[in-house]
Amino acid sequence: MRTISADVARRTFLAAQGFADPRPAGAVTRRHLGRVLDRVKLLQLDSVNVAVRAHYMPIFSRLGAYPFDLLDSAAWEPDGRRPRLLAETWAHEASLVPVQDWRLLGHETLPRRWWKHYGPLLEKHPSLAGDIRDVVAESGPVGAGAIERALAPGGRAGTVRPRPPGATWWERSEVKRVCEFLFAVGELAVGTRRHFERRYDLPERVIPPEILGAPAPDPADAARELVGRSASALGIATASDLRDYYRLGPERTRTAIAELVDAGRLEEVAVRGWDRTAYRDPAARTPRAVPGRALLCPFDPLVWERDRTERIFGFRYRIEIYVPEPKREYGYYVFPFLLDGRLAGRVDLKADRGAGVLRVPGAFAEPGSPEPASRVAGELAGELATMASWLGLDGVEVGERGDLATPLRAQLR
Repeated sequence: MRTISADVARRTFLAAQGFADPRPAGAVTRRHLGRVLDRVKLLQLDSVNVAVRAHYMPIFSRLGAYPFDLLDSAAWEPDGRRPRLLAETWAHEASLVPVQDWRLLGHETLPRRWWKHYGPLLEKHPSLAGDIRDVVAESGPVGAGAIERALAPGGRAGTVRPRPPGATWWERSEVKRVCEFLFAVGELAVGTRRHFERRYDLPERVIPPEILGAPAPDPADAARELVGRSASALGIATASDLRDYYRLGPERTRTAIAELVDAGRLEEVAVRGWDRTAYRDPAARTPRAVPGRALLCPFDPLVWERDRTERIFGFRYRIEIYVPEPKREYGYYVFPFLLDGRLAGRVDLKADRGAGVLRVPGAFAEPGSPEPASRVAGELAGELATMASWLGLDGVEVGERGDLATPLRAQLR
């Protein structure tokens, strides 16, 4: 087993994630989007919209400003000229994945403990799943609320509990819960979204027939392919890193890693400073340097696994959305700032669409960063200005919190 330095591991990871590729000099095209998808393999979905939806941001981080409909058409608005490239499924979490990977991510491959909670609900309403599929077949793509209204007058679903008036976003109706179960096990697909609401459709109207009609892969074969994709996306990784990318089971991951090592598709290596064996994708490259800058949303695959982020970058990162405001260390929705291959700072961001500005309530330099604060502030100001323009906002306004706030404000004047 050969030994490599932590610095080599870091640059290998950054290159695997696409940060060693130059941003396009001109307009961003579907070809550029495909290049990013080849690198990251999936885009995590999340409902938080305080700055920008999570799935849009990793593309911006790697390519710079691009038209939102480039991703929308690839995922939810295909046509004869622009076929569907992405489909929704459960992967790392709810995610967009290349349509050709949809079969690999069936519920047999990714057992989810929460699915067992649907058993009593389906027993209580034995006809509900079939009734939902009938409505979707007739009206899809259609949201859960419209399905519930379609079922209510005839009473076909029996005593289905509707979503109570004034309920929070998390208080889902029984119809919504069964829709989510059917989506999770592949009996429904997401045809499109409107205002981020899932609109369910039949899989045969969403997934290309050559993919939908292909035999379901053996779970062990699928796990081996997914671990290989994880290794490609990470470049170099521990067993837990490889498992986390698609949230595979531990035993299935261990078996897949052993088989890939035996086949020469993974190389065992030791990384100085890491306390466990790592696995390198033999096709991974290690550039001498990774120049450039990028803002990273909390759900970017470069930073979503917090222990890995700390191991590779020495950057302790926690999302503080659910922390009471007086106890937050950095802010509500904080973006790490990548500069020349290192995480050099972080900013709390909010897109104030009413005022037309990108607000930065707090800006913080990372302790121990080799870059002077003046350079970090200058590069960060440029990236924030680019992001504000991409979001259709008129400018950037910086608050008072953090040691980067004053120099950042000066750079943006």
